[in-house]
Amino acid sequence: MLAFNEELSGYDIKKWADWSIGHFYWSPSFSQVYSELKRLEKQGFATSRVQNDNGVRGRRTYRITDAGRAAVSKWSNEAPIDPPMLKHGVLLRIWLGHLNEPERLKEILQEHIAYVDKMRSRLAQDLEGAALEPAWAYPRIAMQWSERYYAAEHELALQLIKDIDQAEAALAQAKTEGKFPTPEPGRWREVEEHVQAEHPDED
Repeated sequence: MLAFNEELSGYDIKKWADWSIGHFYWSPSFSQVYSELKRLEKQGFATSRVQNDNGVRGRRTYRITDAGRAAVSKWSNEAPIDPPMLKHGVLLRIWLGHLNEPERLKEILQEHIAYVDKMRSRLAQDLEGAALEPAWAYPRIAMQWSERYYAAEHELALQLIKDIDQAEAALAQAKTEGKFPTPEPGRWREVEEHVQAEHPDED
């Protein structure tokens, strides 16, 4: 946020994060914002001052330093690319689907669809705002990617609802063969070894 050359308070950064990077990366809490700002200032990457307006209790604002700009630029250009970490609570419930009823799983997915539709609608509004500032061209296309992500999540959830019936049919077949609900101990290791043998050069 500070890399856009604006002097900002912790409150400003939190609110800006909520409607921008929060759509595709992370929306920090106020306490995390303030602790990070203090850390950046301690390292010389930001400076701060207290603004006093009309006798009202002042607010502390922060500005990036040359060292801070160099550090974030170096990270953006040279740091190794971290693989995205997917932590999908809804999909974890599907993975544990044998502990639930198919109709309940479908309800969970419908709730997820409602959530992603809400986020996509909110993004559309935020994109309108971002379009008002030409200097936000790159943030805007990142937000456009987020809008497409939520659209894809909608379609994936719809497909999962259809897939549940297929999973139930597979479990019903396993039950008739005595292979459910508990596979033989160590079965997952056998499957892992089989996959590794089939694809030895992939990790």
